[in-house]
Amino acid sequence: MIHIEIEPVWRFRRDDDTQSILVMLDFLNEIRVTGKIGRAAQRAGVSYRHAWNLIEKWSAFFEAPLVERKQGRGTSLTPFGGKLVWAGQRLQARLGPQLQNLSQELETEINQFLPHGPSIIRVHASHGFAVSKLRELLSREVDLGVDLRYVSNQTSLVSLAHDGCELAGMHLPQGELRQRSIDASKGWLTPSVHRVIGLVTREMGLMVKRGNPLGITSIERLLDPEVRFVNRDPDSGTRLLFDQFLAQHKLDGSRINGYEQVEFTHAAVAAYVASDMADVSFGVEAAARQFELDFVRLVTEDYFFVCRKQLLELESMKRVLEIMRGEEFQTAISRLPGYRCKDPGVVKTVQEVFRP
Repeated sequence: MIHIEIEPVWRFRRDDDTQSILVMLDFLNEIRVTGKIGRAAQRAGVSYRHAWNLIEKWSAFFEAPLVERKQGRGTSLTPFGGKLVWAGQRLQARLGPQLQNLSQELETEINQFLPHGPSIIRVHASHGFAVSKLRELLSREVDLGVDLRYVSNQTSLVSLAHDGCELAGMHLPQGELRQRSIDASKGWLTPSVHRVIGLVTREMGLMVKRGNPLGITSIERLLDPEVRFVNRDPDSGTRLLFDQFLAQHKLDGSRINGYEQVEFTHAAVAAYVASDMADVSFGVEAAARQFELDFVRLVTEDYFFVCRKQLLELESMKRVLEIMRGEEFQTAISRLPGYRCKDPGVVKTVQEVFRP
């Protein structure tokens, strides 16, 4: 099995110069997090002297310092250095799923031409931290190929109905809003044909800056014109859930400052808030903690997979279920803030999961 990784590279060039400069934003982020150039140099595999040479080279190019030393407080990024890092964080969060989709597409095409290629299970699911972890574990299996594409909640069921995938990821909120989500999905499911596979629960809510300086503790607070919001894309399940919250509280989204400003992943909206381009967003707790944000919990979601029951008879699918039920996957999930395993790998009927 051949695996492909695609990563963005940041190169800067001035208008009057044909030469570009490569800036290692992960290196700068390590300085931001640890305050230690030596630690950043070690992570980057360069000497301490070379690390300083890079910093001086980059600062000279931008004609602005990127780091500063403070007596007794180690090394920190300047505001400009921090802006570069957060721009990189937003780019990675925004493009990450798209690049994974592209690399997966290339992997599938290439591996189809290799002798003794593995059997492929096509998975369509909305982007999430638990799904990414599962993908990581499945990619280690030599005789098991998984073609995972990130799509919206509703699109995954459409793909399953039209034989575009074998496993469709879904998430449903617990509580009062569950029935609305069931009504939007059940038209694509046939109880005699489909089965549901448990996976995790995840906490959804408001991502706010550390210390919550604006005191944002409820969805009604978003109507304050001084509060800057960043939304998810209209096709995402998270956006659907947020709009359901607005309808439940009889709130008009057009009155929210930034309602039309969208990003395409949980991590992207979290990075948007962390870089001070917005004050709040709606998404998963794990994304908030990843970007050192505070989190106001609003609802718990069940995340699971749907498949045709015949798929469960395949040896490759039985191996997928074993990995879901395994200790390594469950330990990994326990380390994700706001995530908990819920019947991972347990097969249920449509009636059991989609009842009111």
